[in-house]
Amino acid sequence: MKVLIAGGGVAGTATALALHQAGISSVVYEAHGSGGDDAGAFLTVMANGMAGLETIDAARSVVDASYPAAAVELFSAEGRHLQHRAIEGVARTLSRATLYRVLQDLASARGIPIVHGKRLVDVSVAGGVEVRFADGGRARGDILVGADGIHSLTRRLIDPQAPTPRHTGQQVVYGYAAGNPAGSAPDAYHMVFGARAFFGFTAPGDGRTWWFARLPGDSRRGETGAGQWRGLVLEAVRDDTTPAAAIIEATGGDVVGADSYDIPTTPRWHNDRLVLVGDAAHAASPAAAQGASMAIEDAVALAAALRGRADPGAAFAAYSSRRRAQTEETVAASARMGTGRG
Repeated sequence: MKVLIAGGGVAGTATALALHQAGISSVVYEAHGSGGDDAGAFLTVMANGMAGLETIDAARSVVDASYPAAAVELFSAEGRHLQHRAIEGVARTLSRATLYRVLQDLASARGIPIVHGKRLVDVSVAGGVEVRFADGGRARGDILVGADGIHSLTRRLIDPQAPTPRHTGQQVVYGYAAGNPAGSAPDAYHMVFGARAFFGFTAPGDGRTWWFARLPGDSRRGETGAGQWRGLVLEAVRDDTTPAAAIIEATGGDVVGADSYDIPTTPRWHNDRLVLVGDAAHAASPAAAQGASMAIEDAVALAAALRGRADPGAAFAAYSSRRRAQTEETVAASARMGTGRG
């Protein structure tokens, strides 16, 4: 069996690694020349994601390129300490760009082709799949795995009536400040329920403070530069009695932001030859910090289903049956957390 994978982010590359471990060959086609639209953001791979990485022999490499995340300290807008929460199991913080690089380096070392600059535009199904790319190129295989993100074309090809992403009513901004102006512990996240924004930060040990903010508001839809995002966050946190403003003021141009979307449910994850993984199937808001971990779990589950079944359609059905309920629950929980209801 030859598997074509559309998307070289976390979901796509983890799927390629899991398939390789199952003895199934694949080729990854990535639209971007390198990285992705969200490569400037950072994330935490939670214990379930780390367990998935262990299964595909990638955990050690991710640990070596990341920082521990052991606890969350919650604060009010007035600076009052509200709660200490230990993060259960092994969890690691790293930038998306670093996670992309680590997984893609592992794939290359294991002989898995990753072809950049290949944006999927169409798929035909006849005794297999033939995919067509924006540059005019084509590729043939037995099945296509759509790891092409929240705005997935593969999702629409499987089901033209598939739901479109839902704006969560928030923007999410990530940034990196010089030094550690708040004196944060290297393995803890500080989370602030601010008057006008939810703000979180950690100083993992690379000489910077990594921060994020969730800002309520309608979709911005246009171009918003680093300076504008920085200004929006600074204005939102300025009146809180917390280190947030000092952290923003210590931040230069290393800021990236975007509207936040999710997909509460996707009725059809597959047909007989196409199947979805990661955000293409079940995008969550970032509040629960489970996007990357769910994608890694998808990769492991899909490879296991394909390894045990000759019929791709039956394998896809088993995979989606195994993953659907858990991922939809997580998406819903993350939505509640993002609005302060969970």
